[in-house]
Amino acid sequence: MQIDTSIAAIVTGGASGLGEATARALAAKGAKVALFDLNEERGEAVAAEIGGVFCKVDVSDEASIEAGFARAREAHGQERVLVNCAGIATVGKTTKRDRETGAISHLPLAAFEKTIRINLMGTFNCMAKAAAGMITLDTVGEYGERGVIINTASVAAEDGQIGQVAYATSKAGVKGMTLPAARDLMGEGIRVNAILPGIFHTPMMDGLPEKAQVALAASVPFPKRLGRPEEYAKLACFMVETEYMNAETVRLDGAIRMPPK
Repeated sequence: MQIDTSIAAIVTGGASGLGEATARALAAKGAKVALFDLNEERGEAVAAEIGGVFCKVDVSDEASIEAGFARAREAHGQERVLVNCAGIATVGKTTKRDRETGAISHLPLAAFEKTIRINLMGTFNCMAKAAAGMITLDTVGEYGERGVIINTASVAAEDGQIGQVAYATSKAGVKGMTLPAARDLMGEGIRVNAILPGIFHTPMMDGLPEKAQVALAASVPFPKRLGRPEEYAKLACFMVETEYMNAETVRLDGAIRMPPK
């Protein structure tokens, strides 16, 4: 599908990091972009810079999602592209023992559930609602395409580390639903793909000490650096524009395979 001024797109998590880079890349190609995010100040600023619209959306809340889609469609019409980047990183072992006191604790169920609700259920809900709208569109191209959905998993879906049980589970779910979702929607001319980013330089990474960031970059086989959000955005645009790419889960990670910790 060609990205141009006829295309309306929605990017969740669009106020920062991978989502912001993707929103900017889509807008640079001419698309009308709506950003879903909770960061109202930053989201409004990015939307203004790219000529888009900001929608304050909590992807763990169905009513909030529905309101976001309604506002985006009122501004730009029915979207043909959805890129799901909204997510959180939760750290905590399944169960652990304090070596000094002997006390045993486990990851609180509420923390696990929150991670699943945002990363997995939020992704599914946005995907399902976008697809329901895309089905109403006229087809484009020789083979009757209506829309493209790109979800964000993680290399943790395959290489989950110590303390990543909630995060890795949520991202494995995103990866796992790619093929069945693509099969569900193939008869409607809607493609579904997923990107599995490695270690990227995002606002989340900025919270780490510089020494830790340098060590993480050095752990990448090649090139020895953190991933750039613009590289994620470039792959997302490629997936939109490449008609034959469907039901794919693509690692974007500099060949890294994460060790246990």
